[in-house]
Amino acid sequence: MVRGAAMHTFPSFLRLEGRPVLVIGGGENAARKIRLLLKAQAAVTVIAPQVNPEIAGLAAAGRIAHRAILFSPALLDDARLVISAAGDALDEAVAKAAQDRGVLVNVVDRPDLSDFLVPAIVERGDITIGIASNGMAPLLLSRIRTQIEALLPARLGDLAALAGEFRSAVARVIGDARQRKTFWERVFDGPVAAKSLSGDKAGARLAMMAALNTAQVLSEGVVHIVGAGPGDPDLLTIAAQRALSQADIVLHDDLVAPAILDRVRRDAERVSVGKRKGRHAFSQAEINALMAEQAAMGRRVVRLKAGDPFVFGRGGEEVEYLKARGITVNVIPGITAALGCAAAAGIPLTHRDLSHGVTLVSGHLKDDEDALYWAGRAKFGETVVVYMGRSQAAAIRDRLLQAGVAASMPVALIENGTRPDQTVTAGSLKQLPLLAQQHGTGPVLLVIGKVAARAQAGIAIPHAHPQRRRA
Repeated sequence: MVRGAAMHTFPSFLRLEGRPVLVIGGGENAARKIRLLLKAQAAVTVIAPQVNPEIAGLAAAGRIAHRAILFSPALLDDARLVISAAGDALDEAVAKAAQDRGVLVNVVDRPDLSDFLVPAIVERGDITIGIASNGMAPLLLSRIRTQIEALLPARLGDLAALAGEFRSAVARVIGDARQRKTFWERVFDGPVAAKSLSGDKAGARLAMMAALNTAQVLSEGVVHIVGAGPGDPDLLTIAAQRALSQADIVLHDDLVAPAILDRVRRDAERVSVGKRKGRHAFSQAEINALMAEQAAMGRRVVRLKAGDPFVFGRGGEEVEYLKARGITVNVIPGITAALGCAAAAGIPLTHRDLSHGVTLVSGHLKDDEDALYWAGRAKFGETVVVYMGRSQAAAIRDRLLQAGVAASMPVALIENGTRPDQTVTAGSLKQLPLLAQQHGTGPVLLVIGKVAARAQAGIAIPHAHPQRRRA
């Protein structure tokens, strides 16, 4: 099963060097496309009775061909692709003629008539980044392009050219694919890249030769135990993003949102270890063994957990297991559900007038003494947040009432917190079992305390998705 949102267009880059491309129209829209086509070294022919001075100058210089004739379908017979920027009626005729002949066509500002879209482009030498929105938001694309332009070093193309120069030599010296990949990552993160990006081409080349001559790539694997946060991919930490982009294999829990998994490197292996209450695809012992096995093979392993791995995530047990076997392990914290979901629902877990503390507990009620402790915290005005407590809602209510918590104490249930389908239900402690029955199958967090009343007030942090509220 393929997860994630469907793409309306398939991103690709065409090789057009020396290939015949027709441009229909002679105005500014046509000129903009001709500039890009010439950068791609296409053989451009313009079909238009009249053209603007820029296009006329390109034709006079022999950089393009210009035929001052009206369009006819037969002109497409030898074309690799066609771009139409002539006007509505003619654009429709060009699109139909091209599609009848199986020639790719782009009609400027008409995605409904186009087989392909020309994206906003960021160039750094041989590195080209295309950004598209299916024709929906051209101004937004311009803003995104500006942001990317600001992030990418101006000499990034020089570094790519240097890597291309040494690619064959690296392949000869380092035969193992995984070790070769590690070598290149060290090149791009180390002094070779620093010299190249600073403009020191000679120094970068010398540093590259030294790195290759002394290449001793370690094959030791590593395990990153990563917190995925409550569900919104924008709440991932930078360290988590980096780990997902470098992973060879990702072992993820069932509660990790599909939008988070979309951030995993495309060629990484993904294994759902499916730990959710009532159904475990993998036992904890099997997960531990799989992490160790993959790391022993020299792979970079990401153990991806919803929320924070050290808050009801058994991350501590996994760290102990791996360290006992001499495996390098790194923990990357995540925003735990109590923080992320409460904020997205507009609930401050502490408040100067309402709550001076917060207790995080598991809804799996196994220890009466522990339950009495956190019930007492709620009685004295602190916030209690219960993870995985929906199925135990009635028992939680009863224990709180027995501890002397008022039946009118505000409670809130947050399902799929921070996600687009987030739902918040608010009420009183007495209503807790009924409120729990109103939710579906997504992860639910219970917030108990005076601050939970804030969920009814419609307070929401700017980042939060629009949510459904029920009272």
